[in-house]
Amino acid sequence: MKQPRPTYAVPAEAVAVEYEIKKSRFIARAARASNREEAMALLQQARLDYPDARHHCWAYLIGNPHSPTTVAMSDDGEPSGTAGKPILNVLQHKGVGDIMLVVIRYFGGIKLGAGGLVRAYGHAAQLAMTELETEDQVPYSQCQVQGDYALEQPLRHWLGQHQGQVSGVDYGERVSFEVSLPDNAVPELKAFIDGVGARLHEL
Repeated sequence: MKQPRPTYAVPAEAVAVEYEIKKSRFIARAARASNREEAMALLQQARLDYPDARHHCWAYLIGNPHSPTTVAMSDDGEPSGTAGKPILNVLQHKGVGDIMLVVIRYFGGIKLGAGGLVRAYGHAAQLAMTELETEDQVPYSQCQVQGDYALEQPLRHWLGQHQGQVSGVDYGERVSFEVSLPDNAVPELKAFIDGVGARLHEL
């Protein structure tokens, strides 16, 4: 039996904050993204919403923030290391996973210098993270349960009480159920399945 994976914080809803320094306007937007495609869709939306902005810098962190599956960042034309990296640094210190943070900049005519840019992008990212509300991401497991036809009703009832669901059913000589449920409920499901003489296989 696999060890349950830990829960972790993820954005509950998108936030946007604005910040101005030396006539440069920074708009930071943070939102949930559980894969690169979702993160890039949020970036595309930011470019559509602010098409005349000079820069759309970003960073994302996918998966558990303490051992992410992937991270990436972009300076989008700002001097190397002055935008994407400070945004990512903020994400890595906040303990929030599955997150995309885009900082949009309207140049105000006054150069901030490399150090000023690092501070400005980092500060904008901090402001967004301060506003961000989070919720727990509960990891889910996929399992296959095989048993008699009489198992279906009790199994569906049990899953309903444990935030699980049947995602597919194959009716043959015996019935095979594809089920999805929180990691931490798998040991209880195994005990339930053993009790009714069915078989459980984790996918």
